[in-house]
Amino acid sequence: MTRIAVGGFLHETNTFAPTKATYADFVHGGGWPSMAHGGDILKTMRNINVGLAGFVGAAEARGWELVPTVACGASPSAHVTEDAYERVVKMMVDGIAAAGPLDAVYLDLHGAMVSEHLDDGEGEILARVRRLIGKDVPLVASLDLHANVTPEMVEYADALIAYRTYPHVDMADTGRAAAEHLALLLQSGQKFAKAFRQLPFLIPISWQCTNDQPTKGIYEKLAALQDDAVPTLSFAPGFPAADFAHCGPSVFAYGRTQADADAAADTIARVIVGHENDFDGRIFTPDEGVLHAMELAKTASRPVIIADTQDNPGAGGDSDTTGMLRALVRNNAQRAATGVIYDPASAQTAHAAGVGATVTLALGGKSGIPGDAPYQETFVVERLSDGKFVAPGPYYGGRDMDMGPSACLRIGGVRVVVSSHKAQLADQAMYRDVGIEPTEQAILVNKSSVHFRADFEPIAEKLLICAAPGAMPADTAALPWTRLRAGIRLKPNGPAFAPSRSTSSATG
Repeated sequence: MTRIAVGGFLHETNTFAPTKATYADFVHGGGWPSMAHGGDILKTMRNINVGLAGFVGAAEARGWELVPTVACGASPSAHVTEDAYERVVKMMVDGIAAAGPLDAVYLDLHGAMVSEHLDDGEGEILARVRRLIGKDVPLVASLDLHANVTPEMVEYADALIAYRTYPHVDMADTGRAAAEHLALLLQSGQKFAKAFRQLPFLIPISWQCTNDQPTKGIYEKLAALQDDAVPTLSFAPGFPAADFAHCGPSVFAYGRTQADADAAADTIARVIVGHENDFDGRIFTPDEGVLHAMELAKTASRPVIIADTQDNPGAGGDSDTTGMLRALVRNNAQRAATGVIYDPASAQTAHAAGVGATVTLALGGKSGIPGDAPYQETFVVERLSDGKFVAPGPYYGGRDMDMGPSACLRIGGVRVVVSSHKAQLADQAMYRDVGIEPTEQAILVNKSSVHFRADFEPIAEKLLICAAPGAMPADTAALPWTRLRAGIRLKPNGPAFAPSRSTSSATG
């Protein structure tokens, strides 16, 4: 029987964000399933939208024996602590070492992990696993669409396969694709040629959405190029908030010959570069966005939905800034709701006061974002929850959520979802858990950039993007970059990065 060791370790790192990812964050999981070990992985990773779950189902259908090690993820944030990184990687590597004879290894990784001590978290994971299993045992990994792929990742893996949708509704599909590619490697006993291209400009995440052009068309062309000669081809637009040399978009292809791989990678790279002008769009200020939404709502039959993109906890924000809430209240918005504001202390106060009580709070604003502060106001406690529910929408895909003690607070015509844990508001159930029916609201303000669209676009009259203070600027050129590779443009058609002399000498 074919024996495959499997594991998962996922984190998307915003090196400019305020809060680091600790070991406890990976144990809890945030929007990911909680940490699982050994056989428990095969119980947890089923029928949910994550790469490892897709791989497990496909592997079992092929009759492969799986040797699970560790599987965990944490909400995007600043760096993974050295302690968390080394503890998880040790469990993964030790599990592979203890597995006995193996035919292959599959890992579910993100591709944009930066730790306190390593710029390239996944490159180091793949290097350690490769040293352990030797050069002949196939090593395949699935990656997030936002992976910042490095030369080392490409070198140590026999194949890297990235999601093709944002919102990520194909995470499990990508795990299945990894199993299919691994089957080709095992059947042929031969490696595929690799081609890797890094692209010359950063792409802001708001314009990476695959529901829209140009990204939608790029992935259609990419799928059309994949064939027997090039069985695996990926485009990762990257996560443009990691300050190290290999941050940015890339293309990676695996072909029967080097010429096959090079031709496919070069074709897609040219298409992407040719769309540089198209990776842009309208961003509203908080007041502009709210006033426009209020005007649209006068004749709308469905909610106008605003993305509070710069405080997206799916991009490293703490999900606690108050700029959009202030704009809703300041402009007297009615039938409006926003969430999730992460504030355990305020949630605890609401629970202590009880439903119907009036509470005066310093809500949110505790992450120290410039231009933001706690919102000191009086709210009515309308509903309380333990924060445990299932998120059935296309993005979370039926995951069990644990937001901790949560509340619906009301101020004027605005309702606020307050939680004790962070996860981006990408499922309608995150409103319903505290008694807010999203389809009955005139305006919804979601702390998310794009993932919310998978569940909310079908109920939306109009989608808007607003830039209130937050850890993930919509304009990537606004970040204080110091360590990118020389010459990469900081946004489409933006200025080229030029390392300072002190930075160049400090980083070698």
